[in-house]
Amino acid sequence: MKIVTANRLSDGRVIYADASGDPVGALDQAGRFDGDAADLALSQAALRPATFVNPYLVEVDGGRPSGRDRFKELIRSQGPTVGNSLERP
Repeated sequence: MKIVTANRLSDGRVIYADASGDPVGALDQAGRFDGDAADLALSQAALRPATFVNPYLVEVDGGRPSGRDRFKELIRSQGPTVGNSLERP
């Protein structure tokens, strides 16, 4: 299974594409895609550069990132690493 992730253009926050291709802010709300559906979801996000900045696919297993980018994606899903000085909308 794969998810589509990117940064939101307006504020740089990590976002995901849900099952219908809309942006969501939580990893557990991200749509899960297989095979051609994953490629289609990625291409649809790429067509929305005003929302999705540099979208890409990430392997997930059990709802959590897996594979070689696992650590990076776990950090991204937790929010900014600059401390608690930034509030999430």
